[in-house]
Amino acid sequence: MDILKNRNFTLMFIGRILTNIGDSLYTVAAMWLVYDLSGSTLYTGLAGFLSIIPKIIQLLSGPFIDRLPVRGVLVYSQLIQGILLLIVPIAYYFGVLTVGLVLIITPLLATCNTWVYPAQMSALPKILEKKQLTQGNSLFSLAYQGIDVACNAVSGILIGILGAVSLYLWNSIGFFIGALLFAQIRIKPGGVKSEGNLSIEPHESSAPMALHENKPKQTNMNRYFLDLKEGIRLLVKTPLSKILFGVIIINVAGGATFSVMPMYSDHLGGADVYGILLMSQALGSLVGALCAPYLRLERIRLGRLYAIAFTLSGLAWFLSVHSPWLWVTFLVYGLAWFPGGAVNVIINTVLQKGVPQQYLGLIFSVTMALSGIALPLGSLIGGTLGVWLDSSTVISLCGITVLLVGLYWSMDRTARSLPNTEVIDEGFFGFSHQSVGTSHSIEM
Repeated sequence: MDILKNRNFTLMFIGRILTNIGDSLYTVAAMWLVYDLSGSTLYTGLAGFLSIIPKIIQLLSGPFIDRLPVRGVLVYSQLIQGILLLIVPIAYYFGVLTVGLVLIITPLLATCNTWVYPAQMSALPKILEKKQLTQGNSLFSLAYQGIDVACNAVSGILIGILGAVSLYLWNSIGFFIGALLFAQIRIKPGGVKSEGNLSIEPHESSAPMALHENKPKQTNMNRYFLDLKEGIRLLVKTPLSKILFGVIIINVAGGATFSVMPMYSDHLGGADVYGILLMSQALGSLVGALCAPYLRLERIRLGRLYAIAFTLSGLAWFLSVHSPWLWVTFLVYGLAWFPGGAVNVIINTVLQKGVPQQYLGLIFSVTMALSGIALPLGSLIGGTLGVWLDSSTVISLCGITVLLVGLYWSMDRTARSLPNTEVIDEGFFGFSHQSVGTSHSIEM
């Protein structure tokens, strides 16, 4: 592929694959370790809550991401995660490992990881041509989601053979290797793009100064909150806010499902089943992401695409736990995640085409934070419901919720009016150097 001839993209891509091995394995290991130590969905729900609550912190990271050097964000986030992971096997060796310690480390690991993906996504338009964005997003989805397939396929087996604690040790090595790879990215100060190099150093001239160029000089903190407020205002006032509202509800369902999955898997057979179910989820998302460029989804109106995708997803989600055969459960549950994987590629392309480059870090962070902020709430809800309801009932209710969101999008006039991706450019949503930060409003 020509896209892989870009040295910085290739380093970022390979580094993301290697560090995602660590992300995937420790996520599975953490949930199973908490369930093994406690035996309660209340604790797994709390673990899910603590692993996702850093999404709120991600809401505050956007203005900083636009100013910080990408290489520094990538390298130090991996080093810190590698060190934190080592705490669990050390505590186990000295006989002081507790559920509380795992719950403390979990959000710290997740916080480090929230800085990586927005930084990489905001960098893509600066190192790729516009015609390569869909392909680049598809490959990043491969790195972001695809490695979950292999890791989840073997995670249950590895937990059974080595134990969840050992996975923490091996995961730390993956993060250290990732840090070494990210350190090889060569970043030149100054311009946006240079031949084979990523040039996005955070000088004052590269920050979103258009927000304040006619205003008195602000302190860094004041400017930070002004940028954050502006990013939320601009995003909420676009028609995309209707899609965002539905995604928030879907993420509540996802968080609830994730929190009861260890108990559901334990009833069906144990850690092996848990790993295969997570593999089915990752495989469904991966295949959807890889198929997106070939399904001509960019020609379908965005609202209609989301309505169809998540109506089918919710139906499969519900049916997956009502099969008398385990292999059918794996298959249908994986199919439930195929539509989401496909539309995620499209919405990333929509933002990258419709938002000026100097605001991409801010808008991606705000978008990911607002869409992910419901996940910790969903984890708490799912974990609590799992105390009183059967885990399969909780998952069924989540599937019905997703189905209803898809039907809502199909009936909502604003969502139906969203055009296809091909006609969207930087002027479509009203983002412009002259209008941003003024009284200009974006028509709904």
